Amino acid sequence: MSAGHVFLVGAGPGDPGLLTVKGRDALVRADVVLYDRLGTEGLMGLCRPDAELVDVGKAPGRAALPQDEINAELVRHGLAGRVVVRLKGGDPFVFGRGGEEAEALGRAGVPFEVVPGITSAIGAPAYAGIPVTHRAVATSFTVVTGHEDPSKPSEQTDWAALARVPGTLVVLMGMGRLAGIAGALMAAGRPADQPAAAVQWGTTPRQRSVVATLGTI
Repeated sequence: MSAGHVFLVGAGPGDPGLLTVKGRDALVRADVVLYDRLGTEGLMGLCRPDAELVDVGKAPGRAALPQDEINAELVRHGLAGRVVVRLKGGDPFVFGRGGEEAEALGRAGVPFEVVPGITSAIGAPAYAGIPVTHRAVATSFTVVTGHEDPSKPSEQTDWAALARVPGTLVVLMGMGRLAGIAGALMAAGRPADQPAAAVQWGTTPRQRSVVATLGTI
């Protein structure tokens, strides 16, 4: 059987209305949907009643499916001739490991297509009324993961270097380490009175935001 087609689809940051038209069309066509729990809950009704839906994200009491197993499932379904959607919160290529999935599909010779999604790095601040760029305030923005502990040496995130970068700094997935991140940035030279905001559950009905300074956030 000839290879099917895999769509790596970004679902956006949580509001179902932020899914792109192209992403919706892929979901409607799909024989198989491998989805992450975060940011996709409101979209499963778009899938065909006979589509195979596979939850590969984290759930209470259960870890996420390892990435190599997700890659293998995408390849298996693609080689079996199915139309597959890998549905991911945000954008597939922004801290979504979509690049690894694309590499696995490319090595296996499975045709695939990337359908970008709205990243929470832009969507969540926008829903809180905060533009990441503004001609009078910030002419650039930098996006970094907040998963890493800023109190430990890291080869991935150089907080001292980031403190010197002008413009808006967007830290994703950093709520649990907010105090440490703010402290690391101030220790490296960012002023304590610099405006700062924290946005949680961005673009969803549970969204909440706090505006303060880096020293008080």
